[in-house]
Amino acid sequence: MARQNFESMIEQFSRSRDILKRELGKAIIGQHDVIDQVFAAIISRAHCLLVGVPGLAKTLLVSSLAKTMDLTFKRIQFTPDLMPSDITGTNVIDEGDTGRREFRFVRGPVFANIILADEINRTPPKTQAAMLEAMQERQVSVGQETFLLPTPFFVIATQNPIEQEGTYPLPEAQLDRFMFNIFVDYPSEAEEERIFAETTRGKLVELSTVFNARQIVNMQKLINSIPVSEYVIKYVTRLVRATRPKDPTSPDFVRRMVDWGAGPRAGQYLIIGGKAFAAMDGRYTVSTEDVRRVAVPVLRHRIGCNFAAGAEGVDSVEIVNRLLKTVGEPDVAKYTRRKPPSEPAPTLPPDLEQPAPLILDE
Repeated sequence: MARQNFESMIEQFSRSRDILKRELGKAIIGQHDVIDQVFAAIISRAHCLLVGVPGLAKTLLVSSLAKTMDLTFKRIQFTPDLMPSDITGTNVIDEGDTGRREFRFVRGPVFANIILADEINRTPPKTQAAMLEAMQERQVSVGQETFLLPTPFFVIATQNPIEQEGTYPLPEAQLDRFMFNIFVDYPSEAEEERIFAETTRGKLVELSTVFNARQIVNMQKLINSIPVSEYVIKYVTRLVRATRPKDPTSPDFVRRMVDWGAGPRAGQYLIIGGKAFAAMDGRYTVSTEDVRRVAVPVLRHRIGCNFAAGAEGVDSVEIVNRLLKTVGEPDVAKYTRRKPPSEPAPTLPPDLEQPAPLILDE
């Protein structure tokens, strides 16, 4: 019965992804891989960074996604004069009915379910660091008080890769907090023709709500409960350790072109991302192919290329693609018994609401 319930919920989950993409298709033309990766980050209880030149609908994608979810949404436009208190909030002096003056905390825009951090690299490191605790700990500390952020909570940041004058590159510690570094590319010729035809009519697009907060939380719990085999874990371990130039298993091109490689958090995100993509395809088992699908967005900002790589025109994406071709899958263990041990059945988390619908009425 538990397996049947699990399979039924995975099927519902896959259908919910299809409904979401159809709804977003009313406002966003193309960018299917980007939408899948953003959705995978959301259901993985993680954050993502969208990188692309201006005019590729990065902000429109996030705002449209917020409209399809019954969640609170705030957009923070990062500028060079933005202060940390402009994000987290600040204490103000309030005079109550008794005439006594006391401090009262006024919450900032970070107290929302979905945060669009627009052009996050345009603000100084001090303000960027104000997002760090919110992203990692899902809380905000002001003075001696700590305030919990709402659930669910995720940050989708955007960044312009071409105009670097007056910008502040994100430090590695904060980049590591983003599960995916998603590159938003130009649309195809056919998609661009549709964009020109449909967006110049002056017609307003109305999006329907697909998810609410309870369903998003249930999806996150469902993703965490998907089992992962030892075989996939060994493959992820090999892949992550191969990115480190000082590791004895790393290939020669990594030792020559990489200064520093990915840490353990990268392996965690490879597995969680593999779970998300497996569930979106309607499967409750994670394969090495699922890991390879998320390898580039997970690892591209966790590999530091050196001067030798730059001289040959090699970036971190090329390093990851070479690793995917070089790092082999682990050997399958041979069993001496006639019947190998059965795989444990997937079990639903005890705190998952039952019944727990993952989609609204179509």
